Amino acid sequence: MSLTMADREGWIWCDGKLVPWREARAHVLTHALHYGSAVFEGERIYEGRVFRLAAHSARLINSARLLDYELPWTREEIDEATRAVVKANDLASGYVRPIAWRGSEVMGVSAIGTTVHLAIAPWAQEGQLSVQVKPGGIKMTMANYRRPSPEVAPGAAKAAGLYIICGIEKDRALRAGFDDALMLDWQGRLAESTGANVFLALGGKLVTPKVENFLDGITRRAVIGMAQKRGWIVEERAVMPRELDDTSEVFLCGSAAEIVPVGSIDQRPYQVGPMTRTLMADYAELVRRTDCEGFGESAHFAQPAHAKAA
Repeated sequence: MSLTMADREGWIWCDGKLVPWREARAHVLTHALHYGSAVFEGERIYEGRVFRLAAHSARLINSARLLDYELPWTREEIDEATRAVVKANDLASGYVRPIAWRGSEVMGVSAIGTTVHLAIAPWAQEGQLSVQVKPGGIKMTMANYRRPSPEVAPGAAKAAGLYIICGIEKDRALRAGFDDALMLDWQGRLAESTGANVFLALGGKLVTPKVENFLDGITRRAVIGMAQKRGWIVEERAVMPRELDDTSEVFLCGSAAEIVPVGSIDQRPYQVGPMTRTLMADYAELVRRTDCEGFGESAHFAQPAHAKAA
């Protein structure tokens, strides 16, 4: 097995056709490489089906719109292309990375005049995809950078450029002996980890930060739906860091991470408790249902500013 993502066997769907893995390339003067204008998704394959495929494809389209460009493919076409490339690679389980970007026709801050591209690359799961589950839960630390305010960046877009602070904080955490970092928002409230949403078991309730300029994750919505089906009270609200002192359980969730128990945040220890264990089992069942590719629990995609004004 190659140590690089560029040198592999298989197929990638690129701009309407399947191409050999090693031939899926972009030019070094691609706008997205220089200005962070790519948008992407992270999806999981279970028993040959992509969990919440329709929701992921819809969010990809919406992310591009938040960055002021349109994908020249419908949600249904992206769904079908994803199924085709998963089948071409003969994958029963694994990860899918759709990515859309603006091309190399123009080099400058403005991307007007560039061609929009789309590639979909699936591969077999090899080791950890995001955060590796550990028996006693992962170790986290508090991040230095904060998620930006809505006046600073379109945080509802899954945009490549917005992940630079996540990468910095993830690397800082790993070098310090932690597994991940917990980020605050611009007002000092809990937001998310570097690549997943966060939930707390607090006072007999399941509490998660209210989405304000970070991703309302597709797995996050699934977790809320599973908890509500069990009759649990779920609160989506502003959560302050001091509340971590009164929390009994903490876990992360995301498409790549699935549900990951947290064993500690700096000096605060947590148990891998009954809420976390129950939801992990429920999620393992949910993702393998034959109808798992649909939208599932409704997600509320933010709209571009010009769309709101129209």
